Amino acid sequence: MPDRPADIVSPISDSALPLKVSPADAAAAGRVPYDKPTPQNSVMLFIDHQIGLMAGVRDFPTLATYKANVIGLAKMAKALSIPVLVSSSNAQWQNGDTLPELKEIFSDVPIIRRTGIINCYEDPTFRKALEDLLSTTGRTHIIISGVTIGTCCSMPTLAMLNDGYRVFPVVDACGAWDDYEAQAASARMSRAGAELVTVFALGCELQADWKLPTGDAMFGPFTNELPEYGFIVQGFWNNANQRAVEDPFGTVK
Repeated sequence: MPDRPADIVSPISDSALPLKVSPADAAAAGRVPYDKPTPQNSVMLFIDHQIGLMAGVRDFPTLATYKANVIGLAKMAKALSIPVLVSSSNAQWQNGDTLPELKEIFSDVPIIRRTGIINCYEDPTFRKALEDLLSTTGRTHIIISGVTIGTCCSMPTLAMLNDGYRVFPVVDACGAWDDYEAQAASARMSRAGAELVTVFALGCELQADWKLPTGDAMFGPFTNELPEYGFIVQGFWNNANQRAVEDPFGTVK
């Protein structure tokens, strides 16, 4: 085998480059703008992740996978200090209370208990809380997940898009009664201008650079709630002294 040229390793002092063109200028030029969510410009909405509703989810191979996605998204919000609103619908009846893990993760966040209005954005109490949060923080990007995707996620998403917000539905932290509902809701939101995302891809987009101070906290959801990746990480560290590529960070001895 011929000798390869030396690898080119980016300096660990590098940081992520900004776009050369602003999203507004890209749109003016007829291109699709990339106005991405960041920990500094986003809020997260967790709508109706209630045990009664979650028990009926049927568009995942297992409820364990679905639950892990929801918890992973919540832990990412916490790790990145993204402001959060949590809401429930008729928790006193068949929908049940909010997922206990969400209540634990967001123990300092009051749950907005809606008493009949299905679309959270049409509920005056929730609308005021959202508008107050956006106003006081100056944030403009809304990341939303809800059970089910066809109602608790898509209905407020469509309404918020109508009112000029930039909305990012996290489709694999929602859940649906069946695949038809998930597909119809996703198509409807996408056609209206929502930017559909998934939990762990969104996590990468928000983190942007694993060298940032939030990297350690963000690593937890990736290894614990995404076991496919967690096993890879554990397998690597179990055999760290037999690596094939030199570690430029000097963390592996």
